[in-house]
Amino acid sequence: MPSLKDIRLRIDSTKNTQQITKAMKMVSAAKLRRAQLSIVNMRPYAQSLMTVIADVATTHAVSHPLLERKENPRKVLLVVVTSDRGLCGAFNTNVSKFTERYLKDNSSKYEKIDVIMIGRKGSDYIRRRGYQPVDSILNLAKDISYSMAAGISKRVVDMYKSGEYDEVRFVYNEFKSAIQQTVVCETLLPVDIEKSATLNKGTGGFPAELIFEPAPADMIEQLILKHFDIQVYRCLSESVAAEHGARMTSMENATKNAGEMIRTLTLTYNKARQAAITTELIEITSGAEALKA
Repeated sequence: MPSLKDIRLRIDSTKNTQQITKAMKMVSAAKLRRAQLSIVNMRPYAQSLMTVIADVATTHAVSHPLLERKENPRKVLLVVVTSDRGLCGAFNTNVSKFTERYLKDNSSKYEKIDVIMIGRKGSDYIRRRGYQPVDSILNLAKDISYSMAAGISKRVVDMYKSGEYDEVRFVYNEFKSAIQQTVVCETLLPVDIEKSATLNKGTGGFPAELIFEPAPADMIEQLILKHFDIQVYRCLSESVAAEHGARMTSMENATKNAGEMIRTLTLTYNKARQAAITTELIEITSGAEALKA
């Protein structure tokens, strides 16, 4: 049985850990709030932009390489979003395992499947399993910025336009709530305007006789590029919000577990202390009786 001093040291150490996990929970809660506001503010703009693209492309029969869906895609690029830091439960593990399973299940279906890893945790996981990513984008400790998303977007679009890939899919944790994150594999290229056209059917679009300046073909190019930038930024923002939610939940559970451990150790300490006092009393009483005899 450990000594009273050892138990006291464990209690003090657990209390310090509890203070840290509680502070980390509060920090994650504040960051989660900002991330949620960012996603909510972004959605109307992204939806309206997609509606304009669908209206222009449909009304004026404008074609673009980023809108053309291939019948049988053979070359696929996965962009996998994780985080640089841990202590967020199964957040990184779920995405990494999904990616590993996807690569194994579809290796024979496609001619080529390449991976771009965003985040240190996912990159390390994939490399340990023998897969070599095309690139690994690290140092995501700071908040995700639009300029960073635009840089990733430009690189991916250039590879897609060159014919290097037939489809580009993003794998990330979609934010549902602070306690729920869902792994999503979403196809972002080619851009699907049929879904937007279906959702906005009957709401009215641009009339066919409307004159555009610049021409619709020139306009659609800029709109699609801007749309893809926004979608990449949205995926990154969803992942960041999901990460903070997962870390907040994980730290809350850790704080509760630390409290339970402190209560158990305190009870053990009191029992050991009482046993030591009882033993001393017995020894004193036995000595006194021995002297009388």
